[in-house]
Amino acid sequence: MQISIIAFAAGLILTLIVGRLMLPMLRRLKIGQTIRNDGPQSHLIKAGTPTMGGLMFVIAMLIVLLVLGNGSKSLWIWLFSFIAFGAIGFYDDMLKVVFHRSLGLTVKQKLIGQYAAAIILLIAAQLFLGRGTSVIIPFVNYSWDLGWFYYIVMATFFVGIVNGTNFTDGLDGLAAGVSAIVFIGYWLIMLVCVSYPTLVMADYHDLAIASASMAGCLIGFLFYNQHPAKVFMGDTGSLAIGGAVVGFALLSKTEIVLIIIGGIYLAEILSVILQVASFKLWGKRIFLMSPLHHHFELKGWPEVKVVRMFWLASAILTALGLLIVSI
Repeated sequence: MQISIIAFAAGLILTLIVGRLMLPMLRRLKIGQTIRNDGPQSHLIKAGTPTMGGLMFVIAMLIVLLVLGNGSKSLWIWLFSFIAFGAIGFYDDMLKVVFHRSLGLTVKQKLIGQYAAAIILLIAAQLFLGRGTSVIIPFVNYSWDLGWFYYIVMATFFVGIVNGTNFTDGLDGLAAGVSAIVFIGYWLIMLVCVSYPTLVMADYHDLAIASASMAGCLIGFLFYNQHPAKVFMGDTGSLAIGGAVVGFALLSKTEIVLIIIGGIYLAEILSVILQVASFKLWGKRIFLMSPLHHHFELKGWPEVKVVRMFWLASAILTALGLLIVSI
């Protein structure tokens, strides 16, 4: 517990320091955000705001884990998820910056990369930690073995969550705040898992350090990303966050509970899927605009109000998820 508290504080402080050093560099290199023309008109003023700020907390995380982590297999597998998805986001951001456009990789290219990362993650957890192919059903504490079907279902679910984190990153401080709350939840879950080492052959002390540090890093990042944002995390940061979340869920066997804890991510991506499907099938839109947070903006909610309401919803969902885990 004490070492994870140190990791939390170290992540927060290091992100503030790295951010102070990196922000002027991003400004000098003119690595600015391109804003969608079809988005809320109030966002046009944000054009040119430095992006790829996710590198701030990615770098801070790696430093914390280098100093405080035990280098266990479970930590390396989690790091693969964090870095692999973040690397896809980094490449996507680079394409946007180089060609000065709002879109980088195509949807097909992103999905191929994300599915590859998810499948490698699942196989690595099985080979090196004996993760198995079962999921724990909440309340009844029943372990359901899905067999080979597990890899298809979980790869799709994980890719959905990762893209959900990406869609959540649409307002100042939204993704960072929601995700900080999620990681605090996983910090507590990892501390509980320490008492059940047979759940998965993982080093939950290391994973507690990682989840605590992620929470600290994102709170530190909020110093630069809260409204009005001085920097955006970009796909580099949002996809890295998604990779971190699914990595924790996989190694703690809380994939089903993640549906609750990561409820904001799912709401965001489902709003996009439903909007597109409804428009293509019936020519009608369900929401004023998707992802979901833009719907509330167009209904007249100030950006800060939308962000705070989503933070509150994330806190409630995370608390509910923790309650389910404890039963």
